[in-house]
Amino acid sequence: MTALAPYALGLFILLAYTLEAVTGFGSIVIALSLGALLLPIDQLLPVLVPLNIGMTGYLAWQHRAQIDLTLLLGSILPGMLVGTLLGYWLLPWLDAGLLKRGFGVLILWFAGRELWRLRRASTLPQRPAWLTRLITLGAGLSHGLFASGGPLLVFGLTGTHLDKARLRATLVSVWFTLNSLLTLAFLLDGRLIPALPQVLGYAPLLLLGVWFGERLHRRFDERHFRIAIYILLLATGILLLAPWRLP
Repeated sequence: MTALAPYALGLFILLAYTLEAVTGFGSIVIALSLGALLLPIDQLLPVLVPLNIGMTGYLAWQHRAQIDLTLLLGSILPGMLVGTLLGYWLLPWLDAGLLKRGFGVLILWFAGRELWRLRRASTLPQRPAWLTRLITLGAGLSHGLFASGGPLLVFGLTGTHLDKARLRATLVSVWFTLNSLLTLAFLLDGRLIPALPQVLGYAPLLLLGVWFGERLHRRFDERHFRIAIYILLLATGILLLAPWRLP
């Protein structure tokens, strides 16, 4: 790492966590994609995942009245928990580079499709329950591999017609639960303790991210909120497919 790399990573973290405070997802996948230009992914995750707990825990508590508990406990968390555990278990045996590129292609397809649909003002088809559960399982698998299940979960939730406040509150509750589980796993496998100085050093950026994000969230109307999510996903997909790395 160069002397400026820790400051660059701090800027990436501030941007990513501001965006998650606005939309309810995206902090780790954005910070991970940008941070991977500086550090290996396996060194970034033990820093980014515990940081995410602080922010999502605060937002989940602050907006707890807007959480859709029926959807969260009945449809989302069971599949996400199973998928996350499976992804964490499979990671050492899988080609992370190939998975990352495949994930980027999937995100680009989804974001492009949804932006085209919004432009054409077309309605969403009703998705069968089994397909939603399968997508949720895939989102959990992605979360176990990259701590980045948000894009697939948002895809799985299209058609549920949650407004922006309920969608954000429900999503941050998912990430708080799953990232608490991943942090415990990092503690048990020995990766958390060496990362704690960086976690504590970057923690003040969460306060700024939440402060900026809460204000931006209130300024978005429903349509602009959806467009912002899909543009965020397009940028994420491009970053995941980018072949370059800084020396």
